[in-house]
Amino acid sequence: MTPDVKEIFAGEAPPAPAALAAKVRTLAPSMTRSMQRVAETVAGDPAGCAALTVTGLAELTGTSEATVVRTARLLGYPGYRDLRLALAGLAAQQQSGRAPAVTADIAVDDPIADVVAKLAYDEQQTLADTAAGLDTTQLGAAVSALAAARRIDVYGVGASGLVAQDLHQKLLRIGLIAHAFSDPHLAVTNAVQLRAKDVAIAITHSGSTGDVIEPLRVAFERGATTIAITGRPHGPVSQYADHVLTTSTARESELRPAAMSSRTSQLLVVDCLFIGVAQRTYETAAPALSASYEALAHRHSARGGSRR
Repeated sequence: MTPDVKEIFAGEAPPAPAALAAKVRTLAPSMTRSMQRVAETVAGDPAGCAALTVTGLAELTGTSEATVVRTARLLGYPGYRDLRLALAGLAAQQQSGRAPAVTADIAVDDPIADVVAKLAYDEQQTLADTAAGLDTTQLGAAVSALAAARRIDVYGVGASGLVAQDLHQKLLRIGLIAHAFSDPHLAVTNAVQLRAKDVAIAITHSGSTGDVIEPLRVAFERGATTIAITGRPHGPVSQYADHVLTTSTARESELRPAAMSSRTSQLLVVDCLFIGVAQRTYETAAPALSASYEALAHRHSARGGSRR
C-alpha cells in the first residue's frame, strides 16, 4: 500500500461490516502472503479478532503490527481501530440471529418488492453522489478533447469493459472513430499508434487495474490526451491522466460488489461525455445518428411484424 493511503480514502466511508468477507475475497489476490493471513483471519473469526489489540492480532497471524494496519487500510478502513469496530458489528449481527445482509440494507429474506425499492434507492443515491462530485471543468475539457479527436481508444476490463463498449458504440453512432479494448495486449499494441490529436480513456473503479493503466501509460507517453474514469481519483491511474472524472464509491456487499455499484456511476459519466460531444459536434453528429437509426429501422419493424 502506498504511503498516501489516507489521502486515497479521504472522505470515503469505510465498508459496511457485512461487506468484509466479499472485500477480502476481492482483494486477497493482490495482497502479500502476510496480509492475506491477516485478512482471512479477521473475516473467519470477527468476534475473536474484535477482542484483540493490533499487537495481539499480529502475534496470532505471525505478522507485524505494521502489516495489520496496512491490511486494515487496504480493506478500506482508516486504521485498525475502525476495523475492530466493524468486526464487533459483524460479530454482533452473527450472534443476534438476524438474517444475513446481502447489501448494507437488504437482508437475505427480504420480499422482492423491498429489494426493488431498496436497490432503486441505492442507484438513485449513487447517481446523485456521482453528479455532486463530478468536476465539470474536467468534464468540459474531456468533452473538448473528444470532440476534436482524430481517434479515440477506450480501455476497460470486467464490468468496466462493458461500460467501455457502451461509450465506444455511442461515439461510433455520432460519426467518431472509436475503439474499445478489453484485451490488454490489443490495448497496448493499439496505444502505441496514438498521437497528439488522439484520445485514450481508461475506465477503472479501483484506479489500480494494471490491464487498464498500462495502455493509458503508453498513450500518455505517445502524446495522446488521456482521461481516467475512476472511483479512486488519487489511485495509480491518475498519474497518466490529463483529466480525471470521479465516480461514486458506493459500498460493496456480498451480492452487490463494486462491479455493480461502480457501473451505475460510470454509465452516468459516459452519458455526460456523449451528450457533451454530441452538442459540440451537432452539425455532423445529428445526421450520423439519424443515419444509424435508419440503418436499423427495418430490423425493428421486421421483429414487430413477425409477432403479429
